[in-house]
Amino acid sequence: MTTYRAPVEDMAFLIDEVLEAGSVLGELEGFDELGVGPELSAALLDEAAKLAGGVFAPLRREGDLHPATCSEGRITVSPGFDEALRQLAEGGWIGISADPAYGGQGLPEIYSTAGHEMWNASNMALALAPMLSSGAALAIAAHGSEEQKATYLEKMHSGEWMGTMNLTEAGAGSDLGVMKARAVPEGDHYLITGQKIFITWGDHEVTDNIVHLVLAKLPDAPEGSRGISLFIVPKYLVNADGSLGERNDVYPVSTEHKLGIHGSPTCVMAYGDNGGAIGYLLGEVNRGLACMFTMMNEARLKVGVQGLGLAEGAFQQAAAYARERVQGGVPIIQHPDVKRMLLSMKSMIEAMRALAYAEAITLDLAHRGPQAERAALQARVDLMIPVIKAWLTEVGQEVTSLGVQVHGGMGYIEETGAAQYFRDVRISSIYEGTNGIQAADLVTRKLGRDGGATMNAILAQIAAFIGELEATGDAGLGLIAQALQTALAAQERSTAVILQSLAESVDSALGASFDYLMQTGFLLGGWQLARGALAAHRQIGAGSDNPFYATKIATAGYYAEQILPRCQGYAACATSAGSSLADYPVDSI
Repeated sequence: MTTYRAPVEDMAFLIDEVLEAGSVLGELEGFDELGVGPELSAALLDEAAKLAGGVFAPLRREGDLHPATCSEGRITVSPGFDEALRQLAEGGWIGISADPAYGGQGLPEIYSTAGHEMWNASNMALALAPMLSSGAALAIAAHGSEEQKATYLEKMHSGEWMGTMNLTEAGAGSDLGVMKARAVPEGDHYLITGQKIFITWGDHEVTDNIVHLVLAKLPDAPEGSRGISLFIVPKYLVNADGSLGERNDVYPVSTEHKLGIHGSPTCVMAYGDNGGAIGYLLGEVNRGLACMFTMMNEARLKVGVQGLGLAEGAFQQAAAYARERVQGGVPIIQHPDVKRMLLSMKSMIEAMRALAYAEAITLDLAHRGPQAERAALQARVDLMIPVIKAWLTEVGQEVTSLGVQVHGGMGYIEETGAAQYFRDVRISSIYEGTNGIQAADLVTRKLGRDGGATMNAILAQIAAFIGELEATGDAGLGLIAQALQTALAAQERSTAVILQSLAESVDSALGASFDYLMQTGFLLGGWQLARGALAAHRQIGAGSDNPFYATKIATAGYYAEQILPRCQGYAACATSAGSSLADYPVDSI
């Protein structure tokens, strides 16, 4: 099944009615002349939906059946992928939130996030290309010289050129300090040698050029991660007038054979096999990781959105199948357990979307909001990002697995397409820092660095919001408030215990970190979903008879009753002494 219809009504409701992007962002410098609001949202979402449903989605199965291949240093992409990416570029979507001074559209991050949800829901293998390219462009924008920005950014934002990120090497994994790639100074450039693995969209002929960002070490670099530098290594060298010159010494060796996202050419890349690939230092010497991490918040938000997008695609297919498949004389959607699975999928997806979109708004506020508030907003973004990356991708795996289950035996048959969502989403919890790394980051760096102040500020917001729900006097919203209050109390206890563990035993805190992250995700998702329920309640109170609003309240009520109690279960694990983990002999595993 290749059908995908973007949930435009839900997206617009979140952007314009719940998050109120027009009033929150519309007057900020750089956005004040864009007309941010319902009219702009409708135009952008409708156009993106046409591209996702009409162009990307029909190629999803095609890419799965006909993966990208490598032969004699040349990549052949899946049928139709090249034209789809050209249409994406022609629509201005690749540089949608980039600086207009370098060819970007300059729109708020919320619209980029919504677009990426559609691209991933319809065809994740294709969606990876613009995601990685925009990330590479962001690093150049933040750390490049004026000459580098002028040389590369406009072409990357327009989609004429694409970008990649080259971090991982065989045997290195997340421990980048042991990498073997080397950069030797030669005049105004460096000669790069080495091999990188798992390079997403590492090579192809779709665009005229590919701008590789490559981590490597100088001959006299310090040991470990402190000695890593970042280099721009274009596939084709760029002449002084901007035209393309000779082919650089960088070639794909092979494509990885993967569990999913077969249409994405994940390459082993060789640099300098014929003398040295010419590269140009980006940022400062030995500060490569700091440069690369500039785009990590945005990249990890987008990876979380991959979990959301794949979950939405899986839900749409499962719901359609459940309406058509008759068993026991009725469509199986009427069977209580199937209905349970579908409502669990739907409510978790809407909670995921609400959380991701809310923090996309915070990203822009941290960059453009009132100067006095930016530090606190950035601290909030920093704390939220590991939760979004890990929680959305973990839940994405659960939802896509439920999608297979709804299909029954047919879900296990590849021809239905249900299994592809499950296979494709699996990588999302691994790359851009595994979810275990995200949990460790949340607890040791984000929670620990300010003694829980940022987390406690967010919990105070939730407490105030619960008061708003209770003040309505509505029975349904009151039940949601009660469930949120119980989950909030559990979060406050877990936070206090984790902070104490950090002071006494970091290993104990790390052992509890994943459960704490998941507890946090389910609470924050429930909070943001309930914000939508309150907005819907107000619309109904104002006289709207649109059934969409009643459904919003009902969905939030199901989440509060059936999903939010998971917080207590995760809290029980997060607040335990952890001795069973710490004391278990490694040799006995």
